[in-house]
Amino acid sequence: MDTGTLISFLALDLLLVCVPGADWAYVISAGLRGRSVGAAVGGLVSGYALHTALATAGLAVLVAGSPALLTALTVAGAGYLVRLGWGVLRRPGVPEEGEPVAEGRVFLRGATISGLNPKGLLLYLSILPQFLVTGGGAHLPVAAQTAVLGLLHMACCAAVYLAVGVLARAVLGARPAAARAVTRTSGAAMLGIGTFLLIQHAF
Repeated sequence: MDTGTLISFLALDLLLVCVPGADWAYVISAGLRGRSVGAAVGGLVSGYALHTALATAGLAVLVAGSPALLTALTVAGAGYLVRLGWGVLRRPGVPEEGEPVAEGRVFLRGATISGLNPKGLLLYLSILPQFLVTGGGAHLPVAAQTAVLGLLHMACCAAVYLAVGVLARAVLGARPAAARAVTRTSGAAMLGIGTFLLIQHAF
C-alpha cells in the first residue's frame, strides 16, 4: 500500500463523509439541543471503530456473504433511525433548551446510529476492499491494510462531524427559530432515510 493509494482512498472517503446523512443529522441535532458535540461525535466514531474491527477480523466479509444477516442489520438500523427521527420531530428543541442529557447517553446513541448505519457497513464491504493490495505487491497483510484504511475513515468522520456540530451551534445558537428549523430538518432526514430503507427491504 503506497502513499498514492492512501491519498486516493482519503479523497474518496472525505467526499462520502461530506455527503449529509444520518450522522450529520444526529450531530447537528445534538449540538442544537445543547448536548456535547464531542460526545456525539465520539459515539459516531466508535460505531465506525466497530466496523473497522469487524472488517479487520474478516467478519465483514461473512456479513456480506449472508444476505439475511445484512438485511437484519439494515432493518434494525433503519428502525432505529425512524424512532430517533420521530423523537426529534416531536421535540425539535433549540440550544440549551430542555433537560440536560448525560454525555454517556449521547455517546451511546451516536455509536448505535453509526454502528447500525447501512451506509457505513456498505462502505467497508464494497469500497474499502478496492484499495487493498494483495499478492506479491503487498507490503502489509490485508488485515493491517484494512485497519489503516478504517482508521483513516474514522479520522475523516471525526474532523468533519466536529466541524459540522461546532459550526451549527455557533451559527444557529443565537437564532432559535432557525435552529428549530434545522433540527426539524435533521429529524426529517433521519426519519426519511430510515423509512426509505424499510420500504426498500419490504419489497
